[in-house]
Amino acid sequence: MQTTLLTHCSISGIGLHSGKPVRLRLKPAAAGTGIVFRRVDVEAGARDIPVRPDLWVEASLCTVLQNEHGARVTTIEHLMAALHGCGVHNVIVEIDAEEVPILDGSAAPFVRKIMAAGIATLAVPLTVLRMRKTIEVEKDGARAQLGPAPRLELAFEIDFADPAIGHQRQQFDMSNGAFLREVSDCRTFCMRRDVERMQAMGLALGGTLDNAVVFHDGKVLSPGGLRRADEPVRHKLLDAMGDLYVAGLPILGRYEGYRAGHALTGRLLQAVFADPTAYERVTVTATQRNHLPGTGISMADLPLSA
Repeated sequence: MQTTLLTHCSISGIGLHSGKPVRLRLKPAAAGTGIVFRRVDVEAGARDIPVRPDLWVEASLCTVLQNEHGARVTTIEHLMAALHGCGVHNVIVEIDAEEVPILDGSAAPFVRKIMAAGIATLAVPLTVLRMRKTIEVEKDGARAQLGPAPRLELAFEIDFADPAIGHQRQQFDMSNGAFLREVSDCRTFCMRRDVERMQAMGLALGGTLDNAVVFHDGKVLSPGGLRRADEPVRHKLLDAMGDLYVAGLPILGRYEGYRAGHALTGRLLQAVFADPTAYERVTVTATQRNHLPGTGISMADLPLSA
């Protein structure tokens, strides 16, 4: 069955790149609505930005959607990951600016708000996207692919010169609260030189040591260090969880990324939808529903670090 929120919840913070205050309000929505961002700061006829892969705008630093009127919403990946991991299929996300707030750099604050609001089951069957064959995209040595699997499986591999990160690989079956337990608290990360470069370009103006893990010369500069030894690669899984949900419906399939980012995962989704033989839309069975992210979750699944 489809789900929505029991009641609305409000979230406030600053945009990572703008450094400006942002307010969100997540509101319950009827079955079949999907996830819709609503820019309350623009004129009424141009406000709604449905989450759909054809509205994806390629960007390297974050996930961006833009509607036919030119209204954009950016840095949506952590909120999308939280909605995906909590199994929320229908919601209106009212936002009074272009950029979703960064909060602590992970999905955990969004998860906590969603869980506190509660999740309601709607008496309407749930459709999912089931992969029938593997689709792969590559660019500059980075790869991303999505292929058949009986549930949502994510795998990622990264390789950084800085010894504090180095080579990391991780994978999870996202059934039964695995996203909350294993991935939701893992923060975005960067090199100090990259922060300095972006800020010189007028980006990452809201970036601090409190909303990202910052590395420099083999050291972690952020207070308290890492939440997990492999926090960077787990955060890449978090990003993939959010980016894949731009498909607009849950996926039964296996995603694998190697040094991939938001832009490559977006290209992957568009390549999947460009090939009608790659997937099928099916109504989930009770057994399949038990394997979807969000089934059987509770606040106890959130890590203590979140």
